[in-house]
Amino acid sequence: MPALDGIRVLDLTQYEAGTSCTQYLAWFGAEVVKVEQPGIGDPGRAVSGSGRDSLYFLSFNHNKQSVAINLADPRGRDLFLRLVPRFDVVTENFTQGTMEKLGIGYDTLREIHPRLIYGTIKGFGSYGPRASYKCFDWVAQAAGGAFSITGEPGSPPVKPGATVADTGSGMHMAMGILAALIQRDREGKGQCVEIAMQETVANYMRMPMSSRERFPGAIERRGSRASGMPATGLYPCAPGGANDYVYLHVVTQRMWDSLTIAIGRPEMQVDDRFTTIAARAVNWDAIQQAVSEWTLQRTKWEAMDLLAQAGVPCSAVFDTEDVLHDPHLQARDMIRTIHHPEAGDWEMLAPPIHMSESDVEMVRAPLLGEHTAEVLERELGLSPAELNALAAANVAGIRAPANH
Repeated sequence: MPALDGIRVLDLTQYEAGTSCTQYLAWFGAEVVKVEQPGIGDPGRAVSGSGRDSLYFLSFNHNKQSVAINLADPRGRDLFLRLVPRFDVVTENFTQGTMEKLGIGYDTLREIHPRLIYGTIKGFGSYGPRASYKCFDWVAQAAGGAFSITGEPGSPPVKPGATVADTGSGMHMAMGILAALIQRDREGKGQCVEIAMQETVANYMRMPMSSRERFPGAIERRGSRASGMPATGLYPCAPGGANDYVYLHVVTQRMWDSLTIAIGRPEMQVDDRFTTIAARAVNWDAIQQAVSEWTLQRTKWEAMDLLAQAGVPCSAVFDTEDVLHDPHLQARDMIRTIHHPEAGDWEMLAPPIHMSESDVEMVRAPLLGEHTAEVLERELGLSPAELNALAAANVAGIRAPANH
């Protein structure tokens, strides 16, 4: 039985931060019903400009149902309020005040459902001087400090590539919701769980911020080099493409000794320039040259395998296609081909949390309003005539089931 079997979520989230949260809950087996605006849906559906649901949307909305309800219409609001007591969790990541403007904020919902867990993600939180500021992933990464430590020394800050503020906030929210559900089972009441994206990024900055113990003041950009760990960094490989590099993370003396042997330079172990960490730090360029001479004669895959087998922590620099076709990830069933009736077949990443007693099949993302009729009939007992009337008034979006 899936870990969250029986847990029911009304999902009002959009784009990535909130949808990451509900995707995790769905991966654990929760029933997630995504509530979207008729005719428009989650804005993430349209980011590709292709006229069909984007791969971006498909990637964050596995295992969910889609119900299209116009929450701005009093009749749509009433439908939503009637649904809420039948669910355990409501999640949203609208801009500040949107839920309250619609008349479905936490204070309203907890009055009709005291056991409700209400999850809200905001860029800067619901209170504080910047609470009203709009936010996206890279805005939060700038505000949380990630830009400031990314890039080469002496160069401008660089936008990190991975969307850790969005997906990270979703992961933090999922953890908060799971904790709130456990507390509800113990104490019998629900609560509001709030995540601020800026705070998520700041939380991921704990390791670099701890460096101020040794280096007072703002942490400087160091590129791929790590202070206190000479030999740690990127090394170029054959044939010299944009991502033909191997990254080494050399921390201990044993790792340094293993590296020198692996590259055929054991004499570096007794060379005064390299016998201590302090000496290696002063002679980093000489290390870079020696290791690069070896790596440039090998592909990044050859370098990774030889060094890793010698006990040196390292990895080839995987590009996005490398990840999707990585035999190791494929062996772990982490790459799945998902068929969508409109978008076709796409390779997608599977859930990265492996549980021995909980398994949930990956199901494609829903079409907009695909489950409206099914959910409203099942949950609220609406008749076909009532559903058709709601559709005609643009209160609910109803579509025929798609071919799977």
